Amino acid sequence: MTKMRVLAIPLVAALLATAGCGVFSDGDASTDAPLERTELRIGVGSPIDTAPLRVAVAAGKFTAAGLSVTLVDVPADQAIGKLSAGEIDLAFASDVSIFRAAAAGTALQLQGEAYTAGRNTMALVTLPGSDYTEPTLKKSPKIAVNMLDDTGVLVARSVLGTAGVDVNRIQFKQNPFDRMPQALQAGEVDAAWMVEPYITRAEKELGASILADGARGATLDFPMSSYVSTGAFGQGNARTLAAFREVLGEAQVRAADPVTVRDALPSFSDIDRTTASLISLGSYPVSLNGIRLQRVADLMHNSGMIGARLDVQSMVPRS
Repeated sequence: MTKMRVLAIPLVAALLATAGCGVFSDGDASTDAPLERTELRIGVGSPIDTAPLRVAVAAGKFTAAGLSVTLVDVPADQAIGKLSAGEIDLAFASDVSIFRAAAAGTALQLQGEAYTAGRNTMALVTLPGSDYTEPTLKKSPKIAVNMLDDTGVLVARSVLGTAGVDVNRIQFKQNPFDRMPQALQAGEVDAAWMVEPYITRAEKELGASILADGARGATLDFPMSSYVSTGAFGQGNARTLAAFREVLGEAQVRAADPVTVRDALPSFSDIDRTTASLISLGSYPVSLNGIRLQRVADLMHNSGMIGARLDVQSMVPRS
């Protein structure tokens, strides 16, 4: 009897080897199974946040993995809408806008993190001669933000609230990033929540200064943006999106060298080489981490931006 068991072991091993991973898999896919589709339309926004993706597309990295990727420039406030309408397959968007949509009932699946804030990559900015030189000097400061329900509001409330300002008295004024300097000059706002390259441009051209770094305290190393699909698209294209995430992760690894990003920016944006060499850069996560992203959703919940607490892990692909 013992002899028979010993002989059976290599036989079972051989059967498992020839059967492949499907023996214990949940049926998603064998590694040899073809991609569900070979073309992806990806909506993109901020050139800094999406630099690794853009560089990888230009270098043919996705093509080598069997994917034809088309990048579509999409305004930040339209990304989730175009995704839901089927105009794009993946959307780049702020984590705040993604979680706000998910909390409102939009079925979304995260497909990769794009960008994490670093020192002075986002900040409250003022111009020379401003009487707003300390965050607490104004009890009801007027703050310019690019959108009234996105990252700028969340971060400004966190930073100013930590400093001692009553967040309910902050007056937010919506302005496009490129118009914020004019709003400051005209006295329409006391400070502007800016991101790069707008911070560096304002410093170079107007002598602007940073009133408060936005990446500190509760928003230190804050996740800023991600790539997302609809839930249905994610479930129906698991192998395709796994291939996407693998190439994206490799691109994010290469972007750990800031020279790679600085050298590439002028080739696909209006950021000139001088500005590219001066901007503050954050970091590019190489993998999708639901625990890390939960920070954003929890801060949104605690600030009243969303009602019930959102479980970010439920939006992360299982494999």
